Amino acid sequence: MKMVPVVSSNISAIGYENGTLHIRFHSGGLYAYHKVPANVYQALMNAASHGSYFVAHIKGRYGDTKIG
Repeated sequence: MKMVPVVSSNISAIGYENGTLHIRFHSGGLYAYHKVPANVYQALMNAASHGSYFVAHIKGRYGDTKIG
């Protein structure tokens, strides 16, 4: 899966494959968020602030696993 670098104070890169959203944070953590709809991923990628969108629409709403 390709991780796309983004400009954000909190998020360094985002990837998406088969309903799983991967987010790498500047702090070094890599998390997988499960069963995320494609439209949520697209909205995240198109958001003016990736970090704000993540907090408002993804964090705490989908199961997650720390993978790195």
